[in-house]
Amino acid sequence: MDIKKIDALISLLDDSDTEVINVVTDNLLKEGIEAIPQLEKVWETTPDEKLQERLENVIHNIQFETTKSNLKRWCSGDYSYIFEGACYLAQIQFPEINFEKLDAEIDKIKEDIWLEINNNLTALEKVKILNYVIFDLHKFTRNTNNFYSPQNSFINQVLETKRGNPISLAIIYMSVAYKLDLPIYGVNLPKNFILAYKDEFRQYDSPNEIEDILFYINPYNKGAVLGKREIDYFIKQQQLKPEGSYYIPCNNKDIIIRLINNLTLAYEKLGFTEKTDRLNELLRIL
Repeated sequence: MDIKKIDALISLLDDSDTEVINVVTDNLLKEGIEAIPQLEKVWETTPDEKLQERLENVIHNIQFETTKSNLKRWCSGDYSYIFEGACYLAQIQFPEINFEKLDAEIDKIKEDIWLEINNNLTALEKVKILNYVIFDLHKFTRNTNNFYSPQNSFINQVLETKRGNPISLAIIYMSVAYKLDLPIYGVNLPKNFILAYKDEFRQYDSPNEIEDILFYINPYNKGAVLGKREIDYFIKQQQLKPEGSYYIPCNNKDIIIRLINNLTLAYEKLGFTEKTDRLNELLRIL
């Protein structure tokens, strides 16, 4: 990063010529996320409100373009690791977060489970260990006091506070399971989000995918194990029209889409329309 170049560009942001401002803004956007610390430094020290506003616009644009670029790359490649997509989404608000550093925290949880788990255990026994380590040892829990807070949808905040909503807690659970090679996948159940444990010893998938599922897991209730009957009851209780997709795994893109929708709802409740517009643009990419 050329700090002198960035500082020189920033110094031109208070120019009165709109064309100059546009050219400078475009060049700062090209510098990308590495320019943000310098932009924030100037924002904190300048008394000029107009300059502060321009600096904010540049910072927000860089954050958004970085998020958009990373999510595009994730979607066009192998998007089997859901945690990566969730981290890229979080960069829209926290550009400084580092995927490798956050992923190391998932590795720590995985290591604690790996010490206790072995291939001789049944699927239920393995899940019991996951539940103990994730919810009792590492203290992850649901955020009932502030359910609609945006922080519940930012995976770095969930890792830090140990509190989340159904989908963010499921992403933590899925990510640990992925590293342990356990066949645990997300199920896009309305008004909740659950996981399915597929039969890992079947040689062939059944035409009816529900038959491949041993049981379901509810991360929002400390990993409670559910059968199909409980899902049937929940759907009836919520007065939902039964759909086959409520019982079978969805893909990771669908999970990130739902995470964005949760974040959009949170910002709508706070009246942040500019943020919801950008989230809608991300949905169009996905």
